[in-house]
Formats: sequence, C-alpha cells, structure tokens
Amino acid sequence: MVTIGTPRLVLRRWREHDVPAMAAVNADPEVMRWIGDGRVQTLEETRRAVERIERTWDTAGFGLFAVELRETGELAGFTGLAVPLLLPEVLPAVEIGWRLGRAFWGRGIATEAATAVLRFGFETCGLDRIISIARIGNTASERVMAKLGLRPERETTVPGNGTAVRVHELTRSDYPARLRP
Repeated sequence: MVTIGTPRLVLRRWREHDVPAMAAVNADPEVMRWIGDGRVQTLEETRRAVERIERTWDTAGFGLFAVELRETGELAGFTGLAVPLLLPEVLPAVEIGWRLGRAFWGRGIATEAATAVLRFGFETCGLDRIISIARIGNTASERVMAKLGLRPERETTVPGNGTAVRVHELTRSDYPARLRP
C-alpha cells in the first residue's frame, strides 16, 4: 500500500467510505465543468470509477490517490497518475491529474498533492516523462501545471468529442530541483 504524507495531506489508496464524499465532488457541475463532456457523475458511477482506480493500482503500480486532509480526515478529492487513453496520440504516456471539491480550491492543495505525486512518479516509479492535459480555458489547472514546472507541449482535440485540449509535459531531466526532497 502506497501512502504519501505532505505537511497538510495524506495521499493514500481508496476506502469504501471515500465513495460518497467523492460522489459529492463528482456531482458538482462547477467541478465537472472541465472534466470530459462536463457531465456530473452519480454515486454508482463514482463507485465504479473508484473500483477501476484500485484495479489500476494493482496492475500498473500507480494510480489516483485519495487526497485526505491530515488535520480533519476529510476527503478533498484525488490526484495521481493514469494512462491518458482518451488521447491516443500522446501514448505511451503517464498523466498527472487532480480533482478537488470546490471547498478545497484556492488553498494550494492541488499543488501540494501534485508535487508529491511528481516525486512519486519520477523517483519511485522511474518515469522519464509525465504529462498533464487541460481543456483549453481551464486556467486554474494550467496555473497548477506551471507551478509544477510542466510546460505546454501541444494543442490538440480529443477524438470522439472534439474537445480542445493543451498537453503539458515535464521530463525527468527538467524536473525542478525545488520540487525534490
């Protein structure tokens, strides 16, 4: 079981009691505005997604961490690594991503969690390159990407739905020294 601690957070594998809290995040139209087609997700869809995340951990050795606030134990959302199958042109690749409930926006939580995940990806998983994908217009996520040292690599569209996205990347050789322990 991989668990990562940061000053304010615990990044860990998923538990059954996380599903309702994550479902509340996924049911918020403002949170989901920049995800996929913008459609909110039900409790059952969230449950299936968490099951898929856990299977990925078991098969790939990485996945999306549940992000828990150390002080309160609240689930803020997730951050972690995944293979971006929605965008075949970038494969093979591993993507860092995050999704937090609105109550946790603007507090540096995404940056703190993602910094720990980058370290995990480069130093534990031995990845040479990590990408991140944002819909054009999602400036909040792109600000986090910039803080992490990811740089725009290309603009493209997602096959099937035509969503315009920007792909950012960070290579092991460009991994900022300030993000290392």
